[in-house]
Amino acid sequence: MTYRTVLVGTDGSASSFRAVSAAASLASATGATLVLACAYLPMRESERAAAAERLGDLAYKVSGSTPADDALRAARGHAVAAGASDVVLAADQGDAVDVLVSLAARHRADLLVVGNRGLNSLAGRLLGSVPSAVSHRAACDVLIVHTTDGR
Repeated sequence: MTYRTVLVGTDGSASSFRAVSAAASLASATGATLVLACAYLPMRESERAAAAERLGDLAYKVSGSTPADDALRAARGHAVAAGASDVVLAADQGDAVDVLVSLAARHRADLLVVGNRGLNSLAGRLLGSVPSAVSHRAACDVLIVHTTDGR
């Protein structure tokens, strides 16, 4: 099977960038478009106000989709370094699983790539993890990249 659109989730963490690099290599090898996806949740007003007070002129960095946009720009650098040439950035507000599944459908992704973070952790076993939930809900193939030791 040849993938035409590969979507990968990132939260700006080092482990998510390993998933981005793996997805970018695959997209490059198959000539697929790579969609870099990031979910974000709005800050409560009290948190935003406290952060804005401390950050002053840099307060914009913690409001709206700015943190997600920053993560996507950093992820693009990893994707390009891994060989991806057709890269699309997508950030949506909401829970990570909901956003990844929704963006995969919207972009008609053939493959959704996520890192394994949370699969073997106690919290992941008790509360469910993003990789596990995505693998059950996505309407396309799912690749779980080994990005952490799972602890």
